[in-house]
Amino acid sequence: MRRLVPYFSAKSPAILEKWLDTLLSNYPPETVLFFKKEKDPFANPITHQLTRGLTDILTVLLEDQGAEAARTAVDEVIRVLALQNLNPSQALAFIFYLKHIVREELARELADPSLTLEMIELESRIDGLALLGFDSYMQRREKLCDLKVSEVKSRVSGLLRRAGIDVNNL
Repeated sequence: MRRLVPYFSAKSPAILEKWLDTLLSNYPPETVLFFKKEKDPFANPITHQLTRGLTDILTVLLEDQGAEAARTAVDEVIRVLALQNLNPSQALAFIFYLKHIVREELARELADPSLTLEMIELESRIDGLALLGFDSYMQRREKLCDLKVSEVKSRVSGLLRRAGIDVNNL
């Protein structure tokens, strides 16, 4: 991927912008306007976290930082998406959009057939990110389910105690 990196690096701001726009397009239009307009990370933590995660993913791809850095970068985005009512394919689609965006942004450079193998390698790395993302998404969703179950148990035991029912004998 040595020859593709300079082109990818030069186009990474445009790639990041398109990728973030694609990810944000899943939200209602008025929310997207707010996300794009509000630059303060405290007033707009979702866009801040998504941008940081996407930037980290691009850095991992450019610098081939390894699986742990990739897992951390993908998890930064998945943390936001796992809180929403999305199925895994919807939550992870953003990773696959990257392939299309890179091909679109590097169309002129990719006309050179000598870069084909490097592009295949990059796309393979992107596929690997999707696998890491799936693991991360499932772990985050399991934690959410565990929290919900604990909350329900706590509420039910409180109701039973108030009703005078001994919860230890159940």
